[in-house]
Amino acid sequence: MKSNVGKLLSTAAIAATISAGATAATLDDVKAKGFVQCGVSQGVPGFSNADVNGEWSGIDVDACRATAAAIFGDAQKVKFTPLSAKERFTALQSGEIDLLARNTTWTYTRDASLGLDFTAVNFYDGQGFMVRKDLGIDSAKDLDGATVCTEQGTTTELNMADFFRKNQLSYVPVVVQKADEALSAYASGRCDVFTTDKSGLASHRTKLANPDQHVILDDTISKEPLGPVVRHGDNQWKDIVTWALFVQVNAEEMGISSKNVDQIKSGTTDPGIKRLLGVEGDMGAQLGLPAEWAYNIIAKVGNYGEVFERNVGPSTPVGLPRGINKLWTDGGVMYAPPVR
Repeated sequence: MKSNVGKLLSTAAIAATISAGATAATLDDVKAKGFVQCGVSQGVPGFSNADVNGEWSGIDVDACRATAAAIFGDAQKVKFTPLSAKERFTALQSGEIDLLARNTTWTYTRDASLGLDFTAVNFYDGQGFMVRKDLGIDSAKDLDGATVCTEQGTTTELNMADFFRKNQLSYVPVVVQKADEALSAYASGRCDVFTTDKSGLASHRTKLANPDQHVILDDTISKEPLGPVVRHGDNQWKDIVTWALFVQVNAEEMGISSKNVDQIKSGTTDPGIKRLLGVEGDMGAQLGLPAEWAYNIIAKVGNYGEVFERNVGPSTPVGLPRGINKLWTDGGVMYAPPVR
């Protein structure tokens, strides 16, 4: 989900302050309070969603937990702050949260003008459209005259406007404050179409009374690389959050999972794996982390494949295929620099 550029520029004063004098002590602050304060969505199944007991799960939640595991050796040392699309960047800029992991798209404007830095992509996505099956629509180009629901404070509005203008189609936008409100408006028949990132559509479809009566069209109208965001100017903190994900991708590529990491750690002769798991050298020291920082991420949270499968994979209600989020060795684009 993606913030409207014009509205985001209203935060320029905060961004300028951060860029000019960002605090380079996020790790120290996190250690002092004993947890990572992580900004997440207000409820997107598979990405960040709380159950009836208040337990959070999802790909973005696991990004927060991986960071905590790297620092503390404990993936549970995280507190979550649910944020709307409109609130999320201000919460990070102001220091209310340490890390934003809220299915947030990496764009030029966000990276260059908000006093924020994107770290790494944890899900490659694209914007799409969901409609009722009984409408008999097969393509987004058949949506001429449609009423379309979307969330306020997202560039979904801009992508949608570009798509309809480019294809010379008319439409009526219905813009609401929150994603769940957009879904409710769609479910009630107030609009014909619901648009957001395709992963978000799959997630929200699970909340509908009869999910099978709704279809996500094949059309993908934008690129949406999603990933965690931190404040600009604290390179150490950015590196920690970035490499927490890179460790998970490298672990999957090496065949290391939460299930076998202890066995591999005790028996491997591979120097690359020894470095990764802290058996040889002390790679963690370069980030101000323990020697077993990467081992802790894998043991406590899992590799990237495990994170994907348990949160949004084919066996979950969200039911997404790996697609382009496969490893580069399997024909996807998920790729991480080596730990060496």
